[in-house]
Amino acid sequence: MIQEKLKLIKQFCQQNSDPAIIEKYSKYFKEGYDGYGIEQKVFEEQRDKWIHEWAGEMTIDNYLDLSDELFKNGKLEEKSLAIMFINSKRDKFSKSTFVRIGKWFDYGIDNWATTDILCMVVMPNFLNDNVINFDDLKTWNDAESEWQRRAVPVTLVEMIKPGLKASEAIKAIEPLMMDKSVYVQKGLGTLLRGLWKNQPDEIEAFLLKWKDQSPRMIYQYATEKMDKEYRKKFRKAKV
Repeated sequence: MIQEKLKLIKQFCQQNSDPAIIEKYSKYFKEGYDGYGIEQKVFEEQRDKWIHEWAGEMTIDNYLDLSDELFKNGKLEEKSLAIMFINSKRDKFSKSTFVRIGKWFDYGIDNWATTDILCMVVMPNFLNDNVINFDDLKTWNDAESEWQRRAVPVTLVEMIKPGLKASEAIKAIEPLMMDKSVYVQKGLGTLLRGLWKNQPDEIEAFLLKWKDQSPRMIYQYATEKMDKEYRKKFRKAKV
């Protein structure tokens, strides 16, 4: 059954590949764009069709097996499909699902786009549904993969509107404040900027605490919406 699905997915992706779209999006991927270049509407319609048609026969374990293969050998669109397939079984998520997904960073998640799709679509549901807690997510802070570390703040960005507390976010991301990956730094800055809008006191205190140690990229993103003069207080002190 899995091999049959893999064949169908591969055929669809190859038949709908567009060189013009590949060229268009290549500029956004410094590490290289590894995708088919499928028109968004075509991709989404086929994705939704498969999710509907396969709902009765595919269990979450089936989808995890399928997704493992898509992440090992697939391109950007195939990995995006895997993420959407897994999310269609949200009501079956468990701690073991979280652990299994974490392994995708070892062999299949190697760019910001796939990381961010996973974080926007799937990861917040683990926390919102109380399948995992913030301490579980924090275990990713020590990951070798910069993309898995980036997933911590980017997942939390999606939880700002539902009411993420600055105190909870800070406890989760503080171990990353000296991270050397620019992609992790951008994720941290984006999260802090979003939280600052509604919880400025807590976020400013945190930024002041780390301003003389943390990479400036975090602060460039975190203070982006502040008044030009006001943001000067978060500059690194001159020695």
